[in-house]
Amino acid sequence: MSVAEKENTEIKKEQDYEPEVLAFCCYYCAFAAADLAGSMRLQYPPNVKIIRVPCTGKVDVLYIMRAFEKGADAVFVAGCLEGNCHYLEGNLRAKRRVLGLKKFLDEIGIGGARLEMFNMSSSMGAAFAEAATEMTERAKKLGKNPVRIK
Repeated sequence: MSVAEKENTEIKKEQDYEPEVLAFCCYYCAFAAADLAGSMRLQYPPNVKIIRVPCTGKVDVLYIMRAFEKGADAVFVAGCLEGNCHYLEGNLRAKRRVLGLKKFLDEIGIGGARLEMFNMSSSMGAAFAEAATEMTERAKKLGKNPVRIK
């Protein structure tokens, strides 16, 4: 194979790249919003994988770091609207964890932009679809996760 053919193959691989996006969604709001987005037939990227959790306050930083270790190109945590958490302050704890972890990800070279927190109610199916699309587009711009274990 010539050098030009190899370059063309690599460019094609980059164009075909579809990132893996993981979403930690609280059961009462964000997961219900994702369900509503599906019921409303709203389009969002199919490469977003949802993990349902009882509350975003349950999402530990180790879960997020493990997601990056296993190959997720982007991760987002989606919970109840601030002030409306079914477990009182779970979403506020999750927000603090996400903000701290974003700084840590920048420091270690993964990039804090690969992680985000979204708040939505169960009636905001469009907001879930927008969040999923935004994180997928962001992951495409950032490229492959630098710490993906083969």
